[in-house]
Amino acid sequence: MAKVYKVFLLWVFLCLGLGVFPSAALANSLSITNVSLEDRNQTDNTVVVEFDISWENSWRTDESWDAAWVFMKACQGAACSSAWIGVHAMLNTAGTDPSDTSTGSNEDLTIVVPSDKVGAFIYRASNGTGTTTATNVRLTVDYATSPMTAGDTDQIQIRVYGIEMVYIPNGDFWIGDGNETSESAYAFHDSNNSAVQITNSLTNNIWVDTNANDDIQLDTTGYGIGIDGDGGIDTDDNGAVNNASFPTGYKAFYIMKYELSQGQYRDFLNTLTRVQQNTRTGTDLSVGVTSVTNRYVMSGGSTPSYRNYIRCPATIHTSNPVVVYADADGDGTGNESNDGEWIAMNYLSWMDLAAYADWAGLRPITELEFERAARGPTAPVYGEYAWGTTYIIQVTGISNAGQASEVATTTGGGLSTYGSGVSGPLRVGFAATSSTTRITGSVGYYGIMELSGNTEERVVSLGNSTGRSFTGTHGDGILTTIISYEGNATNTDWPGIDGISLRGVTGATGSGFRGGSAVSASSSLAISSRDRAALTLTTRQFAFGGRLGRTP
Repeated sequence: MAKVYKVFLLWVFLCLGLGVFPSAALANSLSITNVSLEDRNQTDNTVVVEFDISWENSWRTDESWDAAWVFMKACQGAACSSAWIGVHAMLNTAGTDPSDTSTGSNEDLTIVVPSDKVGAFIYRASNGTGTTTATNVRLTVDYATSPMTAGDTDQIQIRVYGIEMVYIPNGDFWIGDGNETSESAYAFHDSNNSAVQITNSLTNNIWVDTNANDDIQLDTTGYGIGIDGDGGIDTDDNGAVNNASFPTGYKAFYIMKYELSQGQYRDFLNTLTRVQQNTRTGTDLSVGVTSVTNRYVMSGGSTPSYRNYIRCPATIHTSNPVVVYADADGDGTGNESNDGEWIAMNYLSWMDLAAYADWAGLRPITELEFERAARGPTAPVYGEYAWGTTYIIQVTGISNAGQASEVATTTGGGLSTYGSGVSGPLRVGFAATSSTTRITGSVGYYGIMELSGNTEERVVSLGNSTGRSFTGTHGDGILTTIISYEGNATNTDWPGIDGISLRGVTGATGSGFRGGSAVSASSSLAISSRDRAALTLTTRQFAFGGRLGRTP
């Protein structure tokens, strides 16, 4: 439904995610509904955005919790009815439970607006588990400081988005799985080929095996680096590194509970300008194109490829943004219950993932944070997967394909997609049931799904000097608009940043891969196994996906 005001016009927007332990019959969902604009203040240039929010199987313990990262996009002017182009809607006040926010009907929630005010975390205020629901939650947008030109008489449309995240606390953890005899391919290790514990003290001489794309190599000619859990990367044996802000995984951070889904990437594309959409897809959607044959826009094909179902119409406007949709059944009617929007997003280049991160106010994660999220504080085991054992079962069939209830027909603990047992990634959170344990749900230590398998996740590499320059800055919701370089992430510390920084992230140097994919060998799914073969790879491939993070 829409709620119309004299000045503001709201479009209700529904954003779906998945809960951490879905039931066997139906997927759980993060939903944001009943959005309305309230209490416009012409003096302060603010407006309250009110909505209902709920997600199932949420939790909070003394150590960790899950949270909804909520952010908004705004479109202004009469043109929004035909060309919805979203700018980031900045929040008005930072802090914990700011006075101009409200948790609505649920007093056991906390709202935290970070200092950059690009979004808000909403999570349980006290320990507990179960469904979290709140009506009439309120966040206040400052439309004067948002990157828009809206005045007091402009029409504005707001869309509200939510992403489920998990909070990882400060703490010691291990990288690598070496035991002086065996280790996963290209795993981190010390001089004895043993795993390394990261603490709040300096850990010197961390090495990886020789590989052409690494520049920290031991063997006989390489050198190691030092990591201080509290202070980033200190220095290497050549004195070449000193980055106190590199996210080592020791300090607290948030990470997406699931890999990025096709529905989430669809929603991203549907807020961009036409030229930005053309940058972020694999089909020619450039201005002037009006007829599209290769309608599956990420793979650039006329038919679905490796279960990527994001599609556009056959006939499109000359220059207006294209409205893309999920269409797994290929009937031309988008976003139906069996159209696959819950499937993990593949065909992502590093630049695509970085652009989504910037747009959503998040950031890439480092490969050290990946290991922390998977293993937690536990001691490593050679060849272990994200669920903490070396036992794995290959998914070989799918039930309820494309639906929110999509599951594997294969059963058992340590269930995962690999080795081309199925033709592409599955629904995010597919392995969980109402009685899931860490092993039976294939869940990481903190309740994070699909860290082993499904898509090969793009991460910031410690094994490359460009990657080691990453300082963990967050996206600001704004992508590049410079001619010929539209639609790129703008953070200058992120891997792949162009030498002319106004062009944004145009390359992939300093990025890497973790976790393996639906087509990988089982050994590539191990927590500490790293595919170092394509650190500069800029192409979209069917195996590539990812998830993102944020520093509290």
